[in-house]
Amino acid sequence: METIILENDIKVFYITAESFPEGITDAYKKLGEVISLSGRKIFGISRPENGVIVYKAAAEEIVDGEAGKLNCDKMIIKKGTYICQTINDFMKDIPAIGETFRKLITNPDIDPEGYCVEWYFNPTDVKCMVRLVKD
Repeated sequence: METIILENDIKVFYITAESFPEGITDAYKKLGEVISLSGRKIFGISRPENGVIVYKAAAEEIVDGEAGKLNCDKMIIKKGTYICQTINDFMKDIPAIGETFRKLITNPDIDPEGYCVEWYFNPTDVKCMVRLVKD
């Protein structure tokens, strides 16, 4: 495990998956129909809500107001310190993402209002990140 610091908030817009995990692929397809995903940061954002995991396929908002023009919901990935683990070539072991988050969320210092964040920083690798509470 490693620790990374996001120096700035990241504005994103997203498509919520209709189900988890079955609806994840469709959510990214719909996001890709709304806007080109190349040249921007791509994320998966999830957490339990009312007993079920809600998953959001998200893209960085590059231009202010972009989410509204695209009729997409928006949110902010908060700046701060994140515990993180990189999964290389994640398509060969997709269950490793869930296993990694199950380990990360056992940290007693995670932000109780935070999310599990997947940062797809290139086409084959993903950083699994969970924000820590600031002292």
